[in-house]
Amino acid sequence: QVQLVESGGGSVQAGGSLRLSCVASGTDYSSYYMAWFRQAPGEEREGVAFISTGGGATYYADSVKGRFTISRDNAKNTLYLEMNSLKPEYTAMYYCSADLLGYLLYPRYKLWGQGTQVTVSS
Repeated sequence: QVQLVESGGGSVQAGGSLRLSCVASGTDYSSYYMAWFRQAPGEEREGVAFISTGGGATYYADSVKGRFTISRDNAKNTLYLEMNSLKPEYTAMYYCSADLLGYLLYPRYKLWGQGTQVTVSS
């Protein structure tokens, strides 16, 4: 079974950029569909970006299209989220998730990381 560990969060000013990483340990990483979610205090977890097992298909929430790019390196067991032109409303805990089934941006994934905090100041 795959275990997930996120990193790369931090504090940045509006308009800035961050790159999140999610390293997966365990076997068969390339068989897992992956996604990034975020959750702000008092709000529901929101799907941000999805990527297929081979990386050939991606899907984004409307709120981040054109700003975020999801990618994966199966040789390094690593998932990425490149975030540009950040807004204060993007402040949240960001989680990576994985499952052998692809749930796009629905929070039904079986495996979750512990999260990495992203704070965007105005």
